[in-house]
Amino acid sequence: MEALLPLALFAFVSSITPGPNNIMLTSSGVIYGFVRSIPHILGVTFGFGILLALSAAGIGSLILLVPSIQVILKTFGSGYLLYLAWQLRSLAIRQDATASTRPMSFTGATLFQFVNPKAWVMAISGSSAFLPPMPSVWMSIAIFCLVFCAVNLPCVSLWAGAGAALRRYLAEPRWQRRFCVVMVVLTTYSAIAIWL
Repeated sequence: MEALLPLALFAFVSSITPGPNNIMLTSSGVIYGFVRSIPHILGVTFGFGILLALSAAGIGSLILLVPSIQVILKTFGSGYLLYLAWQLRSLAIRQDATASTRPMSFTGATLFQFVNPKAWVMAISGSSAFLPPMPSVWMSIAIFCLVFCAVNLPCVSLWAGAGAALRRYLAEPRWQRRFCVVMVVLTTYSAIAIWL
């Protein structure tokens, strides 16, 4: 059980630092509020849990060995981030945007984890370095996923909560537009950084 503390610390540091999920959740918190962002939050953690299990079972190693799979994941990931940046740009210029749009769904957030390069890096490096030693490999994978997800959920919730807390300060359309512009720049940077 002493192996769980380093795992929990790695999970915390990798989950709390900025990345595509956290940028999107902050935006969702600002635009839609915390409650409407809950399916997005849960989808991130659920999808990431599946990704962790697959990486720990060996899929992550296969992806590292086949460069073409990495290129495909990067292409889809950056393409989706650019699509989100475009959506945020639209919100920044339309006054009634929040009335006609919906936050990311549970399914959308779950599926996004499979094209999110930061999630893959977290899953592969975490499973290669912090898989707890257990008699059963499946028990080891289960504990690894449970600990990581138990740490990840409050971390991503904090980002959505921070966005929701900013919401009242950004109630004025011009401030919300400025926030959206900043988030467009950060999301676009995330899409480009995938290739760096």
